[in-house]
Amino acid sequence: MSEPIEYRRSQPAIYGAAFLMATSAVGPGFLTQTTVFTQQLLSSFGFVILLSVVLDIFAQLNIWRVLTVTGKRGQDIANETIPGSGYLLAGLIAFGGLVFNIGNIAGCGLGINALLGIPVEYGAVISVAAAILIFLFKEAGRAMDVFVKVLGVLMLLMIIYVVYASNPPLGEAMYRTALPAQIDPKAIVTLVGGTVGGYITFAGAHRLIDAGVVGISNLHQVNQGAISGIALTAVIRLLLFLAALGVIAMGLPIDASNPPSSVFQGAAGTLGLRLFGVVMWAAAITSVVGAAFTSISFLKTFHSRLERSNSYLVIVFILVSMLIFLFVGQPVKLLVWAGTINGFILPIGLTIVLIAARRSKFLGDYRHPVWLQAAGWCVVLIMLGFSISTIWTLIGG
Repeated sequence: MSEPIEYRRSQPAIYGAAFLMATSAVGPGFLTQTTVFTQQLLSSFGFVILLSVVLDIFAQLNIWRVLTVTGKRGQDIANETIPGSGYLLAGLIAFGGLVFNIGNIAGCGLGINALLGIPVEYGAVISVAAAILIFLFKEAGRAMDVFVKVLGVLMLLMIIYVVYASNPPLGEAMYRTALPAQIDPKAIVTLVGGTVGGYITFAGAHRLIDAGVVGISNLHQVNQGAISGIALTAVIRLLLFLAALGVIAMGLPIDASNPPSSVFQGAAGTLGLRLFGVVMWAAAITSVVGAAFTSISFLKTFHSRLERSNSYLVIVFILVSMLIFLFVGQPVKLLVWAGTINGFILPIGLTIVLIAARRSKFLGDYRHPVWLQAAGWCVVLIMLGFSISTIWTLIGG
């Protein structure tokens, strides 16, 4: 029996949303965070990845299901649940997206520099022009879906090669993933924040709403998209962790000014450096697109003129991010801190969605599973606890 036409038509949007979420997460900050924390925690970082994947799945399933069933974006659900909270959430996410995008644009420049030797600033400008071109298409959503899918697969293949070249200690990694020698709350907050925090939390769900994949009848596809996005992100994170671990196990140094570059070059020499250029650029440019699209999706429903000017607002957002980078620049610390900041935003957005999940006026005949709500509240409590612990550590408590 063939699939319903509606189902077949929704499949490109489902996987487009999954890749948008995954490639939004896998940016320069993702590459840098993974390398920095692998250097600090060694094989025990595998446990942090495992825990973050579990938290990611429960956070995404709650948010994707509630938003797509209602057909309402995060800021609209928030305003109708707690008056005024949608504006707060939109502001936090736009700020977090802007911080991430400055790093993403810098990553574009670093990638082209490693690949072709072009100055970082020129590489950033060229990349911004490519990102803007996507949103000048009449069917910008479909162009974005194809773009992130192709570059997502390209990143995956190249990282697999680097893992093979680095020959990591797989046995030790598996053992410490189950029984870590140390646990770092900041690493967990940063990883979860960098994977499903801030704007990334809502990227896939907002893309599905734009594509019309809404309502109870599409829940199976929505679940499929959410889990696929997290799984793809987890696989890339795991492979990058193993590559970094292999380079560290060989006793090769990690350059503090560009940690992920050291991993690729240490594993495969000059070829590795060129591969790093491609991976960094692909990761950065897809994250530029994802951050800009989702950040603006939180603002456009506040006024009809904003809705009509969506593509132009996205372009302005990208240009502002580029100008800040060109005039201010970004250190490695910015990329790590971007994930941490977005990790603080996650409990706020998820709490509002979980409250909305109890309101029948939003969901109609749909009943959000109790076990999924309970898992969502666990994510909120865990992330709040780790966030408070991180702040306490930073202020010297």
